[in-house]
Amino acid sequence: MNSPSLLGGIEAGGTKFVCAIGKPPDQIYAVERFPTTSPDETLGRVIDFFRSQPQVPESIGIATFGPADLHLDSDTYGYITTTPKQGWSYTDLVGPIRQHLNMPVAFDTDVNGAAMGEYLWGAGHGCKNLLYLTVGTGFGGGALVNGHPIHGLVHPEMGHLLLPRADGDDFEGNCPFHGACLEGMASGAAIKARWGISAESLPADHVGWSYEAHYLAHALMNFILILSPQRIIMGGGVMEQRHLFPSIRSRVQSLLNGYVRADEILHGIDHYIVPPSLGSEAGVLGAMALAMTL
Repeated sequence: MNSPSLLGGIEAGGTKFVCAIGKPPDQIYAVERFPTTSPDETLGRVIDFFRSQPQVPESIGIATFGPADLHLDSDTYGYITTTPKQGWSYTDLVGPIRQHLNMPVAFDTDVNGAAMGEYLWGAGHGCKNLLYLTVGTGFGGGALVNGHPIHGLVHPEMGHLLLPRADGDDFEGNCPFHGACLEGMASGAAIKARWGISAESLPADHVGWSYEAHYLAHALMNFILILSPQRIIMGGGVMEQRHLFPSIRSRVQSLLNGYVRADEILHGIDHYIVPPSLGSEAGVLGAMALAMTL
């Protein structure tokens, strides 16, 4: 599915922002990346980027770090809310973009945006029921049901599941809210806190990877039983360690123990639990995919 319209995308990350304009996925005319500093400075650079373009997009999508208020009837719709990112709590993203650029703005979480992008153009193409997980500094999850991102009371916070401990694991976890939840045990920050080195520096034969596969496989089992996705895409810095995928897949099969009688799990799991395929542009393409929904 290609977009005939000129669209804008804003990947609003806790570390960096990425802005783009074009006709996704193949005709991206301009991209700019810059660090996430103060809200005023960062949003000023976003507005300057779009004002500097020779053409005006039909709409803009924002895919943001969170938590975020996605309720259209809320007084704080379009805001980042109770984020631990210093200086960004209750920051309005949608309002200034609408005010200064005078165009429709779509707003969702970064993981829901990534799920939309992978569904339209990437590893989840054709899968209307899709799960996208990012295992990086934190842990996030976005899900599509019948091609639409899940929203509800707030939005899914899949990184905070409580899971059974791996045998021999006495790490207390590093989530400030829940200690030993999924994010507190298996995120990139948890790996660094537990072992004192980053995921990319942890040797492939280190016991830490067995713990990592344990927690991620247990989480995937729960997600499969609850959401029944047609495909699971796992991205983020930790999942760049590709040796994790075979271990996670085999553990998921063992945990399910034949209960879910689907060929994708029983015989085709290598094509069921997969890395993303949109590369470094996944986030901003996801934001542009959100703009297509307006």
